[in-house]
Amino acid sequence: MGDFIKKFFDIKFWKFILVGVINTLVGNGLQFVLFALFAWDRYEWGVWLASALGYLIGSIVSYFLNKYFTFKNTEKGWKPILRFALNIAVCYALSYCIAIPLIKWICTANNFTMFSFTVEQFAGYTSMILGSCLFVAFNYIGQRFFAFKEKK
Repeated sequence: MGDFIKKFFDIKFWKFILVGVINTLVGNGLQFVLFALFAWDRYEWGVWLASALGYLIGSIVSYFLNKYFTFKNTEKGWKPILRFALNIAVCYALSYCIAIPLIKWICTANNFTMFSFTVEQFAGYTSMILGSCLFVAFNYIGQRFFAFKEKK
């Protein structure tokens, strides 16, 4: 078990975290700006649309940084791109299919809000934060062991 932990949290993990900080600034920054700028906070689909556009742009940045910097993957062609895209899609769907209903249920059941947001606005922003955290965890596992897995 100790060897697995050491391998899991090696230098690749820390590079992934560094790339993730960059992706967070780009992707999440864009998603929060879109959510607020276009008043998508009024609609449940606003979280989906703002987060999808943010993740699309962030994922493009992530692909190049993780392929060449984090995992030093030299594989050419469409296969790594397709594996990466599949990983991103699965991680995104899984993360937000958990985060949105969970946060909406918690906030509406308890009429919970902060900072003068409506319950719906607060639930939307909080869903994006939880979804982002879940996405990071799922995405690291998917990129490390599927999208850019080491050839033996």
